[in-house]
Parts: sequence; structure tokens; C-alpha cells
Amino acid sequence: MPARASKKTDRKVRRIAAGTRRSGRPRAATAASRIYSDLRGELVSLQRRPGEAVSEAQIALSYGVSRTPVREAILKLSDEGLLEIYPQSGIFVSRIPVAALPEAIIIRKALEETTARLAAERATSSQKLALRSILERQREASAAGDSETFHRADETFHATVADVAGYPGIWKYIQQVKVHVDRYRRLTLPQRGRIATVIVEHEAILTAIEAHDAEGARRAMEIHLESLLENISATQHINPEYFDERP
Repeated sequence: MPARASKKTDRKVRRIAAGTRRSGRPRAATAASRIYSDLRGELVSLQRRPGEAVSEAQIALSYGVSRTPVREAILKLSDEGLLEIYPQSGIFVSRIPVAALPEAIIIRKALEETTARLAAERATSSQKLALRSILERQREASAAGDSETFHRADETFHATVADVAGYPGIWKYIQQVKVHVDRYRRLTLPQRGRIATVIVEHEAILTAIEAHDAEGARRAMEIHLESLLENISATQHINPEYFDERP
């Protein structure tokens, strides 16, 4: 191909690429991802309360986008069971399905007992220090009455145990399974003595990991997550409006 023709072709390709960027398709995809991530965080953290109406138009306005990326994010969240869409009535934050909690907790417990056991077998000195630092962050958050920082550190503690075990993918899978458990857990933290109990339980897990006591770490994790099963009824009784009792 002559050099001049080649240059024309290159310019044409660049114009097409630029046109694609201007058309907004990549931006729409990025906007949908951002809206999905932000909205999911608000739903899981209970910033948006179960039963609350969600306005597609309002979200689009706040992000300065069309309704298309908002609708895409909402459909994805509906598939996860976090939003309920009623064509003639609107979009609402779903309530926490009580029937789904025990199974999700049992799956999580089985997987995390494994990661705790493996972490105790494999933990290096620097990994032990990293876990100890996370636990200290939880103590500081507890002393400051900062439940949001405490919760984030809690997530990091469990994710790091899986990482130390050598299977970080297990934690990614657990995150998919436990979406409603996370919403439920947010309601347990304000209960009297709950945060202090979590710290004690994490200390037991970490102490066993530091001692390379695999069975002790497994058992400590089992005890820690078992309490989630035991607290469902009490938490539901305190906050009945957050839960859906349908089978």
C-alpha cells in the first residue's frame, strides 16, 4: 500500500475511535460500573434502608448521566437480590431474606475454617504482623466508636487470613455468597458488647495462627462465625422492618 494511502487509513481509524469515544459508549460502561459499585455499597451498608424507594431519575441526575447506565446498574443489583423492581410501582431496596441467611453463613463458615487452618500452617512472621496490625486497627476503631472503620478492618482481617492461607480467591467467592449476611451483620454491631466480642474472637483466631496451631485456628474461626447463626432471631426481633420472612 502506498505511504499516502496508509496514512489516510490510519487517520480514518483514529477518527472512528474518536467517534466511538464521543458516542459515550465507553463512558456509559464506566458510569454503570461506578454507579453499581457506589449503590451496592450503600445497600450493603444499609445507608439505603430496606423498603426505601430508589429513584432512577434522581440517581441519573446526581451522576450527570442518562438513565441507561443507571438502569444497567439497577438490573445487576436486582439480580443480586439487593433491589426489587415492580414495573407499575417503582424500585425498592429489598429486605434481608431470613431464609437465605443460615445457608450463606454455613457456606462461609466451612470455607473460612479451611482458610484459618491453612493460614496457621503457612503464616510467615511478616504476615502475622500484618494480621496483628489489622486487629489493632479494630481496637482503635472500637475505642473511637467508629463502627464503619471497624467493619472495614473486620473485612480486611478475614480477607488477609484467606491471603495468608494461599487462597485469596476463596474470599472473593465468600463475598458473593455473603451479600445479605453483610447487611445482617451491620445490624449486629450496634448491639451491646458485640464489637468487644468480635475483637476477643479475632484475637483467638490470630493467637492460634501465630502459634501455628491449625486445629486451634479452625476451631476459633468456627466459634466466631457460629455466633452469626445464633444471633439471627434476636437481631430480627430488634429490627423486624429490615427482614423478609418469606420462605
